[in-house]
Amino acid sequence: QVQLVESGGGLVQAGDSLKLSCAASGRTFSIYTMGWFRQAPGKEREFVSAINLSGGYTNYADSVKGRFTISGDNAKNTVLLQMNSLKPEDTAVYYCAAGYTSRTYYYPTNINTYDAWGRGTQVTVSS
Repeated sequence: QVQLVESGGGLVQAGDSLKLSCAASGRTFSIYTMGWFRQAPGKEREFVSAINLSGGYTNYADSVKGRFTISGDNAKNTVLLQMNSLKPEDTAVYYCAAGYTSRTYYYPTNINTYDAWGRGTQVTVSS
């Protein structure tokens, strides 16, 4: 089992930056890909970004491309999400996810390919 704990959320103004962190513990050797998803009130959980821990390949949703950067530190079992130029529409609970199989490499945006989830951290961007 892998446990994931997110941190770094908060209340910021439009145009500001935030850095989210996801710390993994437990059977971290089984993690193939780590991703970030978000869920705004009344909406479905949506893909934000993912990183393949062995090859370093990254994926981004079109809505965050060029503004968000995902990075991983295998030694610390941590994945970061640097969010710049934040917009009010980025307001959501952000969840960290871990996938154990190569399905997450081929389908990184598919929520059903991930096996473990954190409890989320709130990001609120005011206009």
